[in-house]
Order: sequence, then structure tokens, then C-alpha cells
Amino acid sequence: MKITSVDVIRSNDERCPGRSWKPIFVRINTDEGIYGYGEAGVAYTTGGFAASEMLVDYAGFILGKDPMKNEEIWNLLHRKTFWGMGGGTIVSAAMSAIDIALWDIRGKACNLPVYQLLGGKTNEKLRTYASQIQFNWGPVRKYCVMPEDYRQATRSALDDGFDCVKVDPVGFDRDGNWMKWSITGSLSRQQIDTAVERVAAIREEGGKDLDIIIELHSLTDANTAVQLAKELECFRIMYFEEPTQPLNPDLFQYLSNKISIPLAAGERIYTRWGYRPFLESRSLSLIQPDFCNCGGITEGKKISDMAHVYDIGVQGHVCGGPIATAATLQLEAAIPNFVIHELHQRALTQPNIDLCKYNYQPVNGYYDVPDLPGIGQELSEFALERADIITVK
Repeated sequence: MKITSVDVIRSNDERCPGRSWKPIFVRINTDEGIYGYGEAGVAYTTGGFAASEMLVDYAGFILGKDPMKNEEIWNLLHRKTFWGMGGGTIVSAAMSAIDIALWDIRGKACNLPVYQLLGGKTNEKLRTYASQIQFNWGPVRKYCVMPEDYRQATRSALDDGFDCVKVDPVGFDRDGNWMKWSITGSLSRQQIDTAVERVAAIREEGGKDLDIIIELHSLTDANTAVQLAKELECFRIMYFEEPTQPLNPDLFQYLSNKISIPLAAGERIYTRWGYRPFLESRSLSLIQPDFCNCGGITEGKKISDMAHVYDIGVQGHVCGGPIATAATLQLEAAIPNFVIHELHQRALTQPNIDLCKYNYQPVNGYYDVPDLPGIGQELSEFALERADIITVK
């Protein structure tokens, strides 16, 4: 089997203006008529067009290759494209999309779901949490500002069967502006009180059995993360996500010594080399690799296995289209150190659902893993008709 062409697919839905939500996909085609889909993990804000151009560049390296040799292709892109070894968001996202598409081809060629090719299931069902409830919970996206808004979003998640939610309690200021107030250096009393009131409302609505994950998007720094953790630890927080930006791993060691809440990060850490210092210091209790930008399924499995050596759990970061969800479910099903799956609020919105043929959603807070060959997902005709497609032959 040989790769004959590569389609780089930029989703384009008029319901998502600007670059707010533009998942980028790749379809790798072969001379046996089998094709595979992958996704670059930069669906939101900036980076999508850059990743699509990176995919166009990489397509030239893989034409004529045997798609079953995913290890050879991964190392080719990593070691022999010069910038591949430097990694980073865009390079790694393009490598990831290609790698996922190759696994999709492999599964279809073998008529098996990818999890079977990874060693089979170690998890029959995947516990799932409702992610980013500061944007509400349900198909309608809105900004949550007052504690009552957070209470209502929590109630919606509970009614859907979830027993865990994730929230950024400081992303919105009291006027409903996203990421407008500065929360580095030192938090004001108003900022602390705002976060505490919001999390208190979630805890009160969810009761003692609800797990709460605090998402900080690296908006805080080492100083303010400590401030905030001291105020929120009484709410029995499951883990603190991205309390500061991950380019200085030593800061996470500092934070893990100062904060009693377990720390997590990963969506902006790439390849096993990027994860190495966090694992060796064990400053993270849980890693969150995005399998659409950490290096794909090939690299994601290695990262997860490395974490297992250090008794560190894995929660795939999922904030993309349904291809990202499908690929993540396949890998999470196979790894023994899986903890929980992320279902982003975006996954409930119609523009995201319309991208693919199948609308995989959890039931009572748990996902069943698709048993279709490959990753078990395909782009829809609706999405393909509206997309901007660049074909490299």
C-alpha cells in the first residue's frame, strides 16, 4: 500500500465567524482506496491556518510511503525535516494529524478499531467530565458571570449524568469580559472572592460527591496560583490545571511543594521530550496530552506509558472536532493509567456535531468506545462541501 495524495481540510462554517472555531483535518489517501482522517489540535483561537500550511509542507515528505509504517514516518517528520526536532505547537499538531490518519488507515486495513491494535481495552467504559462550564453546559454557549450562573451550569451537567465538572473561576471578570483582568503578580480581594463565590456555588449545587477540576489556562502565575489554591483547597478540588505556563518545568516543582491540590498540565507540552522533566520531578499528578498536538497516537501512547512508570495518570486533552474525540477515545481505552475523559462544551454545539458522520456522546457520564474500524469517525458531506481543501499529489 502506498500514499497517493493528501487532502488538507480547513473546516469552514458560517456559524463560526472569524477564527474562533476552525478545526483543521487531514485525509491521507492510498492506492488501495483506503483513506484515514486525522486532526491538528489547534481548533480554537490562533494557529489553524499555520497548521494547515504545515500539513501541506509535510504532505510532500510522505507521498509514496507505506502508510502502515507509522513509526518510520513519525521519525522522518521528527528528525529529517529540520524543524521537526524543535517541535512546538504547529509542527507537533501537523505531525499528530498525519499520525492519527495513519492509524485510521491501519485500523481500516486490518478491519479493527485502533484500540485493538494498541493492545486491546483496559477500560470498558470511560468516565467523562463536563468541561469548561464557565461557558454554560449544553448546546447554547453563553458566559457565566454570577455564582447563580455557575450553579445552573452545574445542575445541567448533573442532569446529564456527570459526576465531575471543570471550571475556570477567574477567566471572566465581574463584567463578563474574558481574559481581560490581570491575575498575575498578586490577586486582589475582589478577584479571590469572585473565584471563591463561583466555586462555592458549584460545590453547593453538586454536593460532596461531585468532583471539581479547576482550570486556570495559565492565566495565573506561580504567585497567584498559590494564592488561589489556598483559598480553594477547602472545596476538595480534584486537580489544578495549568496554574502557570509550562515552559519552565521548575515552576511546577515549586508549585507542587506549595500547593496541596494535585497539579495537571499537558495541552501545551509536546512529545515525550517535553514531558520528561515533569515526569522525572513528578511535579504533575496527572498529565493531559492532547493527542492531536503532542505527536499523535504513536507518541501519545509512549508519553502515557512513560507516565505510568511514575504512577501518573492520564486525561487526554480534547478541545477540537469529533475526529479529535474519536482518536482520544481509542487511545484512552487502551492505557491502564487512564483517569477521566474530557468532554468540552464545544462538543455539544451544532456546528461541531455537524463536522462528522457520528455524534459520539457519553451516556450518564461514561463513554463507550467506538468499535468501527480505525478511529471510528469520518468527516460529513456537510463539512466537506463547505471546507477549503488543498490536495497534495
